[in-house]
Amino acid sequence: MVRDINKSVFPKETKLKLDIFRECFREWYPVFLHNSHISRLYIYDMFAGSGKDYEGNSGSPLILLQEARGDKLQHCDFLLKKKAPLVYFGFNEKIQHKAQKLEQNIIAELNQCLQYCKRSSCLFSNTYKVAHFDFQDLIHNKTLCGILANKSYGKFIFLDQYGFKQINNDTFLKLVNSPKTDFIFFIASSFVKRFKTLPAVTTYFDDNKIIYDETKPKECHRVITNYFRELIPQNKEYYLHSFTIQKGPNYYGLIFGTSHTLGMEKFLRVCWKYDKLAGESNCNINNDYEAGTLFYDPNISNKRRKVSQMLREKILNGEISNNKDGLISALKEGCEPRLFVETIELMLKNKEVSIEGNFNKKATGIHLVEVYNIKKL
Repeated sequence: MVRDINKSVFPKETKLKLDIFRECFREWYPVFLHNSHISRLYIYDMFAGSGKDYEGNSGSPLILLQEARGDKLQHCDFLLKKKAPLVYFGFNEKIQHKAQKLEQNIIAELNQCLQYCKRSSCLFSNTYKVAHFDFQDLIHNKTLCGILANKSYGKFIFLDQYGFKQINNDTFLKLVNSPKTDFIFFIASSFVKRFKTLPAVTTYFDDNKIIYDETKPKECHRVITNYFRELIPQNKEYYLHSFTIQKGPNYYGLIFGTSHTLGMEKFLRVCWKYDKLAGESNCNINNDYEAGTLFYDPNISNKRRKVSQMLREKILNGEISNNKDGLISALKEGCEPRLFVETIELMLKNKEVSIEGNFNKKATGIHLVEVYNIKKL
C-alpha cells in the first residue's frame, strides 16, 4: 500500500518539489492571465491529495489557489475587469475520503482569504471542482479532451503521480499535442530503472529505448526525460526540462513541458535558482565543486562549460547562424539563454566571428528578440 504523505509531515524532498512547483506556477499564471488571446484558464491538479500535510503545510491544490490570487491580491483585482479570462480549477483525487478532506481544506483556505480581502464572496468559490476519478478514466473524458484541444483556452496541468505508471506514452503525447498547454509531472525514475525489464515497467515503457550508465546513478532521471523527449514528433517545436530530486539512494524528478520558449525560460529560471551549478538537481548531478569548497564557482560549472563549448562549435560550423537560434540552443540544453550571450561576446572579443545587424545582449523573451546574423571570420 502506498504511504499517505498527507498523514505525515512532508519530507524536505517533497517540500523542494512543492517549492519548485509553486514558483513555476507563479511564473506561468500571469503570462496566461494577461494574454488577450486566452478566453479561459483551466488549472488541473490530477493527483491532488488532501491538500495539507500533518502539520498544515500546503500541498499543491492550496498552493495553486494561493498563487492564483497573488501575494497582494493583484490577480483577483485583475479578474474583476471585464476582459479578464475566466479561471477554472480542477482538483482530482481518486481516494474518496482524501477528496472529501481536500474539499474541506479548500473551503477553509478560501474563507481565510476572504477575511483578509474583505470581499463579500471569493472569486474562486464557484470556479473549482473536486473529483475522485481514476486518472486513466479522466484523461480520456470527453469534456476534458475538448478543453485540452481548444486553442483559446490556456491550460496548466500538474500530475504528481505515485510511482511511474500513470504518465504513459499516449498520455504524454496527448499533453504535448494540446495547444496552449504546459505541464509538470513527477516520476519515480529510480523505480523504472530498478524494474526496467519487468512487466510492471514494460507495460508502460519500451525498455529497449531506456539505456542506463550504471556508473552514473544520478543520471537516471535524465535518461527517463530523454525517453519522453524522443517521443516528441521531430517536426514539432517543443521543450522539455527536468529536475532530479535525490531522496536517500533513490532518484525521483519533475519533468516540465511547453511548446513556447517563454514557458521554458521561466521554468529554467526557477530551476537555476535552486541549482546554481546545473539547473537540474538537488544532488550535484555533474559532480562540480560545491559551495564552501576552495574551487567553487557557479559561473564555470561543468554544465555551463560544456554547453558554452557546444554553442561555440555550432556557431563555427554554421549550425547557429543568428542570435535567436543560439538562444534557443542554450535553452534546449537546459541553460538560461544568457549563456549564449556570454559565449558570443567572448567569440567577438577573440575575433572568431562578426555580426550583421544590430548586436544586442537580450537574453529573455526570445520570441520577441531582434535578430542579428553571425558570420565566421
